Amino acid sequence: MNFEIPRLIYQEEHEIFRTSVSRFLIEEVLPNYAAWEDAGKTPTEIWHRAGDLGILGTSIPEEYNGMGGDFLFDSIVIEELGRYFIAAPAWDMHAYIIVPFLTKHCSRQQKEAWLPKMASGRNISAIGLTEPNGGSDLKELKTSAMRDENKYIIDGAKTFITNGHIANRILLAAKTAPELGARGITLFWVDLEAKGVTRGRNLKKIGNKAQDTAELFFDGVEVPVENRLGEENDGWRILMEGLARERLVVAVRSMVLAEAALDQTIEYVKARKAFGQTVFDFQNTKFKLAEMVSEIEAMRPFVDQCIKLHVTDEVSPELAAKAKLRTTELADCVLDECVQLHGGYGYMWEYPVGRAWADARVHRIYAGTNEVMKHIISRGL
Repeated sequence: MNFEIPRLIYQEEHEIFRTSVSRFLIEEVLPNYAAWEDAGKTPTEIWHRAGDLGILGTSIPEEYNGMGGDFLFDSIVIEELGRYFIAAPAWDMHAYIIVPFLTKHCSRQQKEAWLPKMASGRNISAIGLTEPNGGSDLKELKTSAMRDENKYIIDGAKTFITNGHIANRILLAAKTAPELGARGITLFWVDLEAKGVTRGRNLKKIGNKAQDTAELFFDGVEVPVENRLGEENDGWRILMEGLARERLVVAVRSMVLAEAALDQTIEYVKARKAFGQTVFDFQNTKFKLAEMVSEIEAMRPFVDQCIKLHVTDEVSPELAAKAKLRTTELADCVLDECVQLHGGYGYMWEYPVGRAWADARVHRIYAGTNEVMKHIISRGL
């Protein structure tokens, strides 16, 4: 959409990259997207193509075959995915949530072994935190990792694992010192083809249908010590450092979903006729659109400032929580109104606004529920 207040965070090089991302999505993703939704997963070939174009390595240093960019380049990909209502492949989680953990907390030897394959899409990753009975409460993790000389033995289960069926690597949280609660968590880079790993059913979701979502089971899985991320029992600290980024990723996507839905709805109501006039000509429609465009334009500079601050690691947990809370609530409200203005067609899956409405609902749950966001914000008052 055309903003009254210009966006100032992106330069010419960013917009050139945006154009290439947009072209790739239009030419190679959108034509196949419905088939991926029907299949419940995305093919590995599209991950390889994204890797070839640099989409998966935007902030990976050049020495590890990445672009050597920063969160501005990450945000461009997230925005373009949202602009076309593309919820899968889950490149945002792989490249902009998991990769930064590896980039920041791995040894040089680990980076050399893992990052080039992440940038190329030859390794497809998942993150294993949520468990069947624990939800987001990490201190209650039951998955265990017992040290046995130069390896760990991992036992347990994870659920709601995005990419769980197509991934070959997972960043897994397990308890190495149960008596320490959350402070006894360690992170591991686990091969999902290893003996003892079982992939359960592909979970059926309300939205995000092209994303495979799995249950994973670990029964005596051996993981070498060199596949540990950071020090033993340091997983909680590492995860907490990454949560601000994860919440900002959700905020960036939610923001652009609201914008794109509004753009499509304005176009639709200006063309749709009802009772001898366009739907746009009704005063109720104009007032609804005026409310939405005002809320969106008021929120956009705040999100852009958060993106800019994150490039220099200046986004606090409270600020990230505010961004995630407000953008996800805004996107839900806007998408609901846009579906209403589309009438019956808004409820049809082939209409992008209907799919986006279903896809976006989980954003109030992702990366910590919005109730958790309110708790985080209130702590700093």
